[in-house]
Amino acid sequence: MKSTSKVLLSAGLVTAAALGLAPVAQAQQYPAQDIHFICAFPPGSGADVLVRYFAEKVRPLTGKNIIVENKSGAGGNIAMEYVARAKPDGYTIFVHAGSAVAANMHLFKKPPFPDAAKALTVAATINRQPFMMLVDPKANDFKSVAEVTAAMKKKGDKATYGSAAPTGTIMGELYKQATGVTATEVVYKSAPDGLNDMASGAVDYGMHDPVFGLAQQRENRLRILGVSTGQRLKASPDLPTMAEQGIPMDLTGWWAAMIPAGASPAVVEQINKWFVQVVSSEETIKFLASFGGDNLVETPEVAQKRLADDVGKWGEYIRVAKIQPQG
Repeated sequence: MKSTSKVLLSAGLVTAAALGLAPVAQAQQYPAQDIHFICAFPPGSGADVLVRYFAEKVRPLTGKNIIVENKSGAGGNIAMEYVARAKPDGYTIFVHAGSAVAANMHLFKKPPFPDAAKALTVAATINRQPFMMLVDPKANDFKSVAEVTAAMKKKGDKATYGSAAPTGTIMGELYKQATGVTATEVVYKSAPDGLNDMASGAVDYGMHDPVFGLAQQRENRLRILGVSTGQRLKASPDLPTMAEQGIPMDLTGWWAAMIPAGASPAVVEQINKWFVQVVSSEETIKFLASFGGDNLVETPEVAQKRLADDVGKWGEYIRVAKIQPQG
């Protein structure tokens, strides 16, 4: 009888492993290999700076190498599709704006997936940040949004503005709708690609991310005239909102660490712990503030709901802005 019990016990352990206990053990060993952070924009872009910062800070916590891969194009859709189709094992992490992922569900006729909130799991949040209206003071010495509006109305259909991300497109359209400006959008692969056009006056103003915007203002290349959030952020209290200047909008971008849907809870929890530790540090709070953002710490459950809610919210922004989805 004892011999039979041992056989049954052994068989039970084998069966349990086959039914799922082995993956649990594997999850506890995570990470066992190098991790890849995916960036949706080219090297040198504002997004790339942020992704590489977190790669550097998270790496010591993992005990493994973190490799940054730049997969730019299609407003972030190429990177999103790459991540969503990867194995849900925690070794492919999309460090990107969750708000941009949500917006892309409506900006494209055929997004990579029908619902980003079902294709991706938000393991951790990073920050809240605005987008910015920027001008080159050497080419166009505008000191307020009102001055831009007056000049663009005089230029009529010859007016132009640059963008390099979905939020910039939406900000630009909301601005035009509120003012009656008829500027033509010029889309760049990354914000720095438009610097020469702004310097020459070929592009009158830009709607870009704060990483790029504040870096350019510090170098006295560009001037920030307004931010897209409904209220001023702690990180940039001196910058006026577009709403304060008579342009109704409340566009708040947020960055996160996202992984393919289907990852084990243990892997999601571990990634969340890494990012919470980094995002909560004084060094990172200062880093995010230097680029116009306030740090944001949320549980995976709250963060996932944020993404799901934003899919609907950004759809409404795009509808109000009367933006036609791209083919």
